[in-house]
Amino acid sequence: MFCSSSHLLLHRCFSTYTIPHSTSIAVRSSSSLQEIPKSTPESKEQGGPTSLLYSSTPFPPIKAAKRVVLVRHGQSTWNEEGRIQGSSNFSVLTQKGEAQAETSRQMLADDAFDVCFSSPLIRSKRTAEIIWDTRKEEIITEYDLREIDLYSFQGLLKHEGKAKFGVAFRQWQIDAANFNIDGRYPVRELWARARSCWTKILSHESKSVLVVAHNAVNQALVATAIGLGTEYFRILLQSNCGVSVLDFTPQADGGPPYICLNRLNQGLSLLVPKKLCPSLTRAVDWTPSSPLAGGSSGGRKTNKRIILVCHGSQANTEVSFPNLGDQPMNMLGVIQAQKTAELLLDLTVNCIITSSKVASVETANAISRVQEAADCLGADCVPRYVDMKQMRNLDVEKVLGKSKQEAMEVPQQPGWINGFEDGVVMTALWDQSGKAWESLLEELSDESEEEKIVVVVGHPAVHIALIGRCLNLSKEWMGSFHLDAGSISVLDFPDGPGRRGVVRCINYTAHLGRWSIPITRSTSDDEEF
Repeated sequence: MFCSSSHLLLHRCFSTYTIPHSTSIAVRSSSSLQEIPKSTPESKEQGGPTSLLYSSTPFPPIKAAKRVVLVRHGQSTWNEEGRIQGSSNFSVLTQKGEAQAETSRQMLADDAFDVCFSSPLIRSKRTAEIIWDTRKEEIITEYDLREIDLYSFQGLLKHEGKAKFGVAFRQWQIDAANFNIDGRYPVRELWARARSCWTKILSHESKSVLVVAHNAVNQALVATAIGLGTEYFRILLQSNCGVSVLDFTPQADGGPPYICLNRLNQGLSLLVPKKLCPSLTRAVDWTPSSPLAGGSSGGRKTNKRIILVCHGSQANTEVSFPNLGDQPMNMLGVIQAQKTAELLLDLTVNCIITSSKVASVETANAISRVQEAADCLGADCVPRYVDMKQMRNLDVEKVLGKSKQEAMEVPQQPGWINGFEDGVVMTALWDQSGKAWESLLEELSDESEEEKIVVVVGHPAVHIALIGRCLNLSKEWMGSFHLDAGSISVLDFPDGPGRRGVVRCINYTAHLGRWSIPITRSTSDDEEF
């Protein structure tokens, strides 16, 4: 198993491969202005992306490992009003937005960034200034980091946009990739612009980069980095002052870098469950949004959710990689499990589904105990029952054990999934995750419960595959994601379990406090992490 700090360092190179029943294509993002086909049942059965991925110019090679940290600006006055901002420059940070930026500054205060790129818009520039604080290096303003251009929509309240533009506004909500206004295609333009930004960022002589921008452009930066097209708009969420981290590793032959999404939409957790301390609600509200906060996508409320919980660190983390023993958690793992249980305290979890392996069962039991006691803080309360099940298709240790790869010197290093060069393990892991995913969606589809939260506990490897399943990708994408022990990832289904999910966060570890993997780290070649 890959235990305590399985820090996936940049995996998949963007090379050419074949999607079933398709032609050989380069795994890159789509900035084409062609119409994006909608997903079909056939595309889901094939296990490939829901739209064609069009070739684009490869990312420039890099000489050394580079980490890029993306931050969305804090809450703005137009965010608060529900007004469509786009690339307009009239809104400023609210008091809450300034506080969110200050929290992000504290989170990133010890990080030795080499450079900061910022959008030129006031709300992002101010956020960047707060986070950058007393650093001496100048902030580089990059015009292409501005928010999506929404033309005639900009400045309207959302209900005004709906009343004035009708059909166009509806298309903006449900089919943004093909949304057309004033003769322009804003999302397609944004994807092309994000791709241009990456060329500038990666060409800069730096190893640790901070980028402060906006919701839509940060979504586009994440998507284009890992090769996803415009149909993934609003699928990879970005909260106010949420942090996403991308790792870039050079290829030995000088080709485009390996790219890994290390985490998505992280915040600094100052969260205290409301059931324990209701008086702290206002203070909590000023921190970057919790990944568990309720939300919507394109105006659609979410009432079905899967929370992927990676089991805590295990007792023996020094054995050959991958650690395949059925090990119990060590003390760090026990703390991680308890912290996760506390994070989930304000949610009413309907069902916990766990791997049968010891560390997963221990983590699930910790969550169950807290959930069942959550409503019993008063004298007359009765514990509620939380359904807990074991699922064999979440047990991937035997699959990983089939690998012929030699033990790695540093088991915690990122990039281990791409070490299975024979493809047998990757295929077996992917196939098994498909069976698990079908069972989870069936569990979530129970029509007797209008709202349902299912917590899934298992090995990080199976959760990486499940994220790929949620996004309707193929096994080649598994190397694009990273999960740490004790982390959570949140998948929402605003259109129901039968449709593609929305990823609210990936590899969220802020709830672990001092026991978490840092959001950023030095990328010095000689550093042992």
